[in-house]
Amino acid sequence: MSIITTDQQKIVIGLGKTGYSVVAFFAKKGISVVVMDTREEPPFAEAVRQNYPQVKMLLGGLDESILCAAGQIVLSPGLPLSTPEIQAAINNKVEVVGDIQIFSNYAKSPVVAITGSNAKSTVTTLVGEMAKNAGLIVAIGGNLGTPALDLIEDDVELYVMELSSFQLETTPSLMASVATVLNVSPDHLDRYDSYLHYHQAKHKIFNGCKSVVVNRDDALSAPMIKSGVPHVSFGLGKPDLNQFGILEQDTVAYLAKFNQPLLNVNELKIKGSHNRSNALSALALGEAVGLSMESMLNSLKDFPGLEHRCQWVGDHAGVEYFNDSKGTNVGASVAAMEGLGPEVQGEIVLMAGGVGKGADFSFMQKAVSQYVKTLVLYGEDKNLLAQSLEGNAEILLAESFQDAFQLATSNAKNGDAVLLSPACASFDMFNSFEHRGEAFKLLVEAL
Repeated sequence: MSIITTDQQKIVIGLGKTGYSVVAFFAKKGISVVVMDTREEPPFAEAVRQNYPQVKMLLGGLDESILCAAGQIVLSPGLPLSTPEIQAAINNKVEVVGDIQIFSNYAKSPVVAITGSNAKSTVTTLVGEMAKNAGLIVAIGGNLGTPALDLIEDDVELYVMELSSFQLETTPSLMASVATVLNVSPDHLDRYDSYLHYHQAKHKIFNGCKSVVVNRDDALSAPMIKSGVPHVSFGLGKPDLNQFGILEQDTVAYLAKFNQPLLNVNELKIKGSHNRSNALSALALGEAVGLSMESMLNSLKDFPGLEHRCQWVGDHAGVEYFNDSKGTNVGASVAAMEGLGPEVQGEIVLMAGGVGKGADFSFMQKAVSQYVKTLVLYGEDKNLLAQSLEGNAEILLAESFQDAFQLATSNAKNGDAVLLSPACASFDMFNSFEHRGEAFKLLVEAL
């Protein structure tokens, strides 16, 4: 056991995709690690046995005595810092970090760091496309797609990183070139003991950053501690000096910087006010790392949006169908309703439900009462949704997802839109939000 009791030993906890990327990265650097996981056979255990047979794995639980003697613990985002064995190690002065902190220590090129309760995947992908269009060698990942440590290469000129609150918990000093919290709304309250703690985790993205991008329409996006770091803001109102926003000229709306129109919003393929906000945030982030305005605007005109994020699926009998299965929290569903609502000729029939993760669904009341005529609720927390939203729209309870779709279709009239934006996680009925979105698309195609 001497290999795992030295005070220099690095211990990787969690052997999912992220944990495996840490093992692979350290092996490439010639750094010895030990792996722990609470599961008897985690997803990447066999891959470690095959590719890194020298790595010792301790599976089926966390050994507190070994953790307390470690030099450093690299914690996967799936396990909270509040785990008793992790807390014991922290109390014993053991450094606990995540893969994003390791990434920050080794990445040599500028980093665009993006978090938020909603839209971070869209904005991350969009900034990445802008950088490619500008001719840069860009690496895109983090919470989206490729794990951060798999991206590190000497020839990369810019990193564009989507980061979750779980990843940021264990990132004391990211040192990004530009960082943003796009928005904050209640999410993951099954993991955090308060909305404030969730908010604080998001704001770790600003630690050591060189510049900040702030959403004027969301007060919770501004850094909690003012500093001398340069910042630029974006919002859906008329922009002031050095701000991005919307200018109205001759009844036409433009993406703009201060008094300079940049792009007619009708040239955007991504629709809705929330996507205008996403476009403006991407422009602000790209400008902060020196991307040319021309390449950014060309990317905006070409960008089709991401699957399962307010994605237009089709129309039938005058009703349009939108797949926002990635709307796994209250804020995302509110953004979808507020984005689509003004553009729908009729009203919205909203399909929502699943696992609420402790969310307060009352935050949806205003958007529902303004844009939704019928709520079709399904899944584990459908009754909680119904209780929270009673009186704001007609409510129908479904026995299954397919039943919910049939109820939504039969209650939608010519000019209406059926919107799947669940405000909940999917794992009561589906493998993932993608699985849920594909099920919705298949039902639309069968009409």
